[in-house]
Amino acid sequence: MITEDLEKTIKRAISYATDRQHQYATLEHFLLALIDDRDAIEVFKACKINLRNLKTNLTTYIDKELKNIISSHSQKAEPSASFQRVLQRAALHMQSSENVEVNGASVLVSIFSERESHAVYFLQEQQMTKLDAINFISHGIQKTTDEFEAQQENNENSFTYINPYDLKNNKTATNFLISLNEKAKEGKIDKLIGRKYEIERTVQTLFRRTKNNPLFVGEPGVGKTAIVEGLALKICNKEVPRFLEKSIIYLLDLGGLLAGTRYRGDFEERLKTVIKEISSSKNNILFIDEIHTIVGAGATSGGSMDASNILKPFLSNGSIRCIGSTTYKEYTNYLDKDKAFSRRFQKIDIAEPSKEDCLEILKGIKPYYEDFHNLKYSDESLKSAIALSDRYMTEKKLPDKAIDLIDEAGAFQKLSSDKKERKIIQQKDIQDIVSKIIKIPLDSVDNENRNIIHSLDKNLKNRIYGQDKAINDLTRSIKLSHVGLADPEKPVGCFLFTGPTGVGKTELAKQLSNSLKVKLIRFDMSEYSERHSVSRLIGSPPGYVGFDQGGMLTDLVDQNPHSVILLDEIEKAHPDLFNILLQVMDYGKLTDNNGRSINFINTVLIMTTNIGAENLTKNIPGFGNKKKKLDNEEEIKFFFKPEFRNRLDSIINFNSLSQKVIHKIVNKFIFDLKKQLTEKNISIDLSDTAKKWLSLKGFSEIYGARPLERLIKLKIKEPIANHILSHNFTCGGTIKIKLMNSNLSFDFKHFKNSKKKSLKSKNGC
Repeated sequence: MITEDLEKTIKRAISYATDRQHQYATLEHFLLALIDDRDAIEVFKACKINLRNLKTNLTTYIDKELKNIISSHSQKAEPSASFQRVLQRAALHMQSSENVEVNGASVLVSIFSERESHAVYFLQEQQMTKLDAINFISHGIQKTTDEFEAQQENNENSFTYINPYDLKNNKTATNFLISLNEKAKEGKIDKLIGRKYEIERTVQTLFRRTKNNPLFVGEPGVGKTAIVEGLALKICNKEVPRFLEKSIIYLLDLGGLLAGTRYRGDFEERLKTVIKEISSSKNNILFIDEIHTIVGAGATSGGSMDASNILKPFLSNGSIRCIGSTTYKEYTNYLDKDKAFSRRFQKIDIAEPSKEDCLEILKGIKPYYEDFHNLKYSDESLKSAIALSDRYMTEKKLPDKAIDLIDEAGAFQKLSSDKKERKIIQQKDIQDIVSKIIKIPLDSVDNENRNIIHSLDKNLKNRIYGQDKAINDLTRSIKLSHVGLADPEKPVGCFLFTGPTGVGKTELAKQLSNSLKVKLIRFDMSEYSERHSVSRLIGSPPGYVGFDQGGMLTDLVDQNPHSVILLDEIEKAHPDLFNILLQVMDYGKLTDNNGRSINFINTVLIMTTNIGAENLTKNIPGFGNKKKKLDNEEEIKFFFKPEFRNRLDSIINFNSLSQKVIHKIVNKFIFDLKKQLTEKNISIDLSDTAKKWLSLKGFSEIYGARPLERLIKLKIKEPIANHILSHNFTCGGTIKIKLMNSNLSFDFKHFKNSKKKSLKSKNGC
């Protein structure tokens, strides 16, 4: 589609030709009509075109030179071939750049392709080029008076036109280059601490005759960009060898270089101009951050001439010096596949600094953050930032994650404090920030967590009855991990819970997550009994539906790195699952289908199984519990492979529940019921005989506590629910339950409006 203004312009051009009895409407008629087009006028003005002179030249040419196309018949002029080509070319260019409408400005650019026409001649006569028009349309860059005069003088002396991207004439190349030396002089770059070896390797590579291009490869956040910025600062401070003292490091703005390159060849011309400027002086050094992004940058559909291919010859012959930075993942995915490009660089690995080096880095950059946030950082806060980030923010790297913590703490104090005096950031402030970032309670970060871990077994025994030995085995490994005596590269603990159904295996995992105040991630392994279903945990392989999405297990752990993972009834899962779990238990990591390495070192992995439970519950004449236990262990050894059992911290056996334990569980279930009824302003009271009756009727050595749960639901919850539904119980009341004639008897009393003092009502009574 064309704009309404352009449609009028086309009609006006044809009208100019028809009025003069011209058989064809030529490109000159079209350009004459564009002088009155609003979109084209903006471009004319930006390019310093004298519209009066242009109109005079075109009118004179049309009246005097186009007499040969005058027709003897009075008919409407037809658009010439060049007229139509310009319109078609403009439409194709706009379509390729995903613009909806063709306007006068795009037609004006398209006219420059008709180089042999007088229309282009008259535009060039006033020092207007195609790139001048593109610069204004794409970037809003207008030609300055100095540029115009320089072009005019050059045109008068040599009758040629200068390159509009020549940095020395119109400064256009500087739109895509950022001088790090200037930033260093302005104090916008922090001082580089450490990295002596990396700086030496960089300087040595830059001093080579050919292939003098260092390539920094390292994990995100280890300080690759900071090394280049630090080198620029050292150059400004004369802290480099003599041959580098006059060097200038330019950061390439690839986004700006690509922006607005709607026409084929625009990107290549821009990049070559930048390369020409960099190579114009041996002191210039080009820095391309995230250098993998230039692979494929600027390439047209199906084309092979991208930014990396344009750079190759300049990188190999040493005409420009280039520093690149990328991550290991991107290096493998992009650069390593293009051997012709990667061989032109000298790879320098940037490792994560040690905690000691990181502390020196934080001390070195501390003044910058103190001045910005108007506060002070204690040495303890810096050490805490390193220790806590290393422990809880495992998905990031030092020093970036430690710097994030001190910066975040400074921002929080700056916002929350109204006092003018400079506050000192302490260890407690860093702990508070960590708690908010990783979404775990503060007492799980600070020293108060020691009390929680110390009393963990006691708290669990108050909630899980009859499994004291199992609880002791579970908490032993967790305590070792908390004080730092366990393997730091493995999960907090890996446990296999065995025993009959209904004895508290799953419930212990739930109560553990509540006590540690972390999320419980539960998977029912009966859903993963098929080979193909196992891939849902880590993601489907390439070529399958959903391969671009992550796995259920890996995504949840990535979002909740501090959690309890419960794999319920593990024996029902496909054997391939055990192979996946081996690397989790051994190295604390799991790689998903997208290549992400998910960290499990802050998780507790619990697997439950009922294998061997039948031996524990059946009666064997002449043999006691010892024989049952041995049979149970043999079945577990038979089912689970040695390499799997060997990686477990403990195989924890759960005992069958006794009659005494069932009586305690009755009290627990009734307590939970009381909490539910309290919200409805209802109190409940059970007699001791009723509780004893429930424990006798609900006891099952084979099925554990689940029959008791069903009995309470049938004999207590259902009668209460029926009464609430059939009677007006909105104001609450009391329920007394006692045993009469070997059955439970209920005594319901309703609160009236005047009798509700002892209980809180949510019903407005």
